[in-house]
Amino acid sequence: MNNREMADTFEAVANLMEIKGEAIYRILAYRRAAEALRGLGRDVSAIWEAGELEDIPGVGKAIAGKIDEMIRSDRLEFYEKLASEIPPGLIELLKVDGIGPKKVAQFWKEGGITSLEELESAAKEGKLRSLSGMGPKSEQKIIDGIQALKSRSTERSLLSSAWDTAQKIISEMNKVKGVERIEPAGSLRRYRETIGDLDLLIASDYPSQVMDTFVALPLVERVLGKGDTKTSVELVDGMRVQLWVHPPERFGSAWQFATGSQAHNVQLREIALKKDLSLSEHGYKRDDGSELLCRKESDVYEALDLAWIPPELREGKGEIAKAQNADFSDLVTLNDLRGELHAHTTWSDGKASIEEMAQAAIGLGMEYLVISDHSRSLGIANGLSIERLMEQRAEIGEVQKTLGKKIHILHGSEVEIMSDGTLDFPDEILEQLDIVIASLHASLKQSRKQVTLRLLNTIRNPHVDIIGHLTGRLINRRDPADLDVEAIFKEGATHNVVFEINANAERLDLKDSHARMALDFGCTLAINTDAHHPDHFNFRHFGVGTARRAAAPAQSILNTWVFKDLEAWLKHR
Repeated sequence: MNNREMADTFEAVANLMEIKGEAIYRILAYRRAAEALRGLGRDVSAIWEAGELEDIPGVGKAIAGKIDEMIRSDRLEFYEKLASEIPPGLIELLKVDGIGPKKVAQFWKEGGITSLEELESAAKEGKLRSLSGMGPKSEQKIIDGIQALKSRSTERSLLSSAWDTAQKIISEMNKVKGVERIEPAGSLRRYRETIGDLDLLIASDYPSQVMDTFVALPLVERVLGKGDTKTSVELVDGMRVQLWVHPPERFGSAWQFATGSQAHNVQLREIALKKDLSLSEHGYKRDDGSELLCRKESDVYEALDLAWIPPELREGKGEIAKAQNADFSDLVTLNDLRGELHAHTTWSDGKASIEEMAQAAIGLGMEYLVISDHSRSLGIANGLSIERLMEQRAEIGEVQKTLGKKIHILHGSEVEIMSDGTLDFPDEILEQLDIVIASLHASLKQSRKQVTLRLLNTIRNPHVDIIGHLTGRLINRRDPADLDVEAIFKEGATHNVVFEINANAERLDLKDSHARMALDFGCTLAINTDAHHPDHFNFRHFGVGTARRAAAPAQSILNTWVFKDLEAWLKHR
């Protein structure tokens, strides 16, 4: 078993134990072990051989023994015993939105349901409503949840996971003699929200040496194919990686080829043919057989009389036509961001104090930081009562005195948009805050009309400044609310309300197409990390990537503004 297979086994054990009703601490032990195995940068077998299993975070003596068993025998007796007592097919039911272990156990014990197919059939035939606590509405929710599960793509990795893996490989390969340059390519470089195979490109005159070193990395589980310029492998966590090696003088064309979408690259080749050039990853070839090599990626575009096109836009959606007449120099960059407008602390569900978050923001060169802990109704996130909100305001004042002019700390709140369309704090409280972010966290499955009306009512409230993570989606885990986004953006533009691109890679909400639509309606955007820990400020580049995919100019992003302009905007509102 490799790392991924062991992690999947531990996750299955935890799920089966939860269905069975085992003690939560035992369940969490297996979940922590699964998480630790997925995050390992080495093959767990190498750690086992070194006798260091218990050095892995989350792995104690008992879990280490089970890893040892899986390495030695390729099986886990404890899992097999559980699977003989509890049908493994029940695990699939947990992937349906709104179905937890207790409900799965009920379906099994009361309805004899042991698979997703059986659950779907029972729901469609009206058989679930006879179970305790179930009715026609519950049945329909399950049917909708199963259909949503089927439509979701879970084969692709989150952008952040692929990014972290790429950085590990890049760090290792940069140490290799003969590697002049290594860069990410493909959908990762285009900042797609999910990634299939990971593409990396190396400039080197020693391809065989580079390939041999690459396939020997501890991260690599198996080699799927190995050639002169391209090698494909599967990592210990199951991700597949393609490494391309090209001579430095051909690196530009190879990098462009490996980055662009198929549609983008086809359009470039068509333009090249009109100029009697043949474009490939190796560069340009003229009709007489001579070559035009591209050491720099910009050389590829210059040869076609095009401006260099940012990788995030290379999707074949009009960017090439624009590059014939204009450049993309106004697109937002990470360096344009001047502050963070959405951050949490230990006052609600964050992991650091106000001062710790502020110090981290200062370390990143931010001019301002908004502390926006959750409002009172979000009990699961330790939401603030009005009394605690006022106490927090006093602490922010004290921290501001301590830090002086190093940073401006604003007092905000992420206020819950309630299921009836009201806001979690009354207007007389909202007007005392520096910034109000209003967000959906619950009742996301309301009808399109209901949930849209909730947003429209919120936008019309004069105290609301920003709409946070508009659709409430969690990529590969929770579907977005069904919203009339055009009506929402139109209303947002009318009331000068800002829409957030949430930079957390699990959300990236607004997604790129929604961000572009918001800009078309004349809305202003914000790129926020929704940070719950100082490290989360590093999510900013994922949000910037999404904004660039929407072709967002820097000036269209609220937190690229200097503090005095932000302050003036807030006072005007």
